[in-house]
Amino acid sequence: MTDDSAALWVNGSVARLQGMPDDERLLDTLRWRLGLKGTKEGCRTGDCGACTVLVDGKSTLSCLTLTREVEGGSVTTIDGASDDPELKRVSAAFTAAEALQCGYCTPGFVVALAGLLKERGRSAPVEELMDGLQGNLCRCTGYAAIARAVALAREDAP
Repeated sequence: MTDDSAALWVNGSVARLQGMPDDERLLDTLRWRLGLKGTKEGCRTGDCGACTVLVDGKSTLSCLTLTREVEGGSVTTIDGASDDPELKRVSAAFTAAEALQCGYCTPGFVVALAGLLKERGRSAPVEELMDGLQGNLCRCTGYAAIARAVALAREDAP
């Protein structure tokens, strides 16, 4: 590979990227190079959580992460939810709890919560998980429905 190329695993498949500038954000790589529009662009300053993805299983703000920083790593986006049991389960919990309205923030919440559950386990208290989601903002639903979704996601089946 040449110096301007990069490779990373995205949703279980290798993505080989050419013409990769050193300062390209992971958010832009996912949305514009790879066409994965599920990861949303919100603030581009790390304040809203709409761009949350999992990098090697950990919640990561893709607007603050350079693609070069995760080169060779594994990135999971909401677009890969059908292949990830935890993402699929959390997504179903959000639907069952009606924790979405416009849906713009939902992918970030789902991915962030899946990451928290992978990290802390389903026995983590709802309050602890909600604290872990403080970096994710919603302007439509209010947080009561999101708290219900968090509680459902801790169960075996939403």
